[in-house]
Amino acid sequence: MKSTTCMALVLTVVAGLLVSCVTAPSTRGEKEALLAEAASTMRQMTTEDPTLGTLVQRGYGYALFPKVTKGGLVVGGAYGRGVMYEQGQHIGYADLSQGSVGLQAGAQAYSELLVFENKSALDRFKAGQVNFAADASAVILKSGVATDATFVDGVAVVVRPIGGVMLEASIGGQQFTFQPK
Repeated sequence: MKSTTCMALVLTVVAGLLVSCVTAPSTRGEKEALLAEAASTMRQMTTEDPTLGTLVQRGYGYALFPKVTKGGLVVGGAYGRGVMYEQGQHIGYADLSQGSVGLQAGAQAYSELLVFENKSALDRFKAGQVNFAADASAVILKSGVATDATFVDGVAVVVRPIGGVMLEASIGGQQFTFQPK
């Protein structure tokens, strides 16, 4: 399913529930492209902040969403497809869906890295039990900032802006789904 279709589904916020999309890429070519994009994004992120490697090594595993597309005008949504790693090994794919409501206008794209402090945090993610509310704490990537990333409930979040402009004062949350490879 193309990300524009998923974005339209994400914008459907019914009774506070987010609608998720199919998690794993459907073809071998799509899987290889997502893996290559994730590897390239991780290289770019660690080039921008070499301390990011230390954060990832401290964790038990991580999910990397190379490109999350977000947009909104009063009602907003975001969608991104990512790759999951456990102790350095590729274990599957993940989706990030976000819904929000409030004062907001614009569109933006960013990369998001979730680092899981321990096996318990990773297992909660894989079971669909990790969701972020509006007050979730994320570190914006720039040189040296990954050393400031803290684990909250076993998860540290690092965001790397790609482009766009989004003005917002809204409430919402992120929901994740996981599919083994």
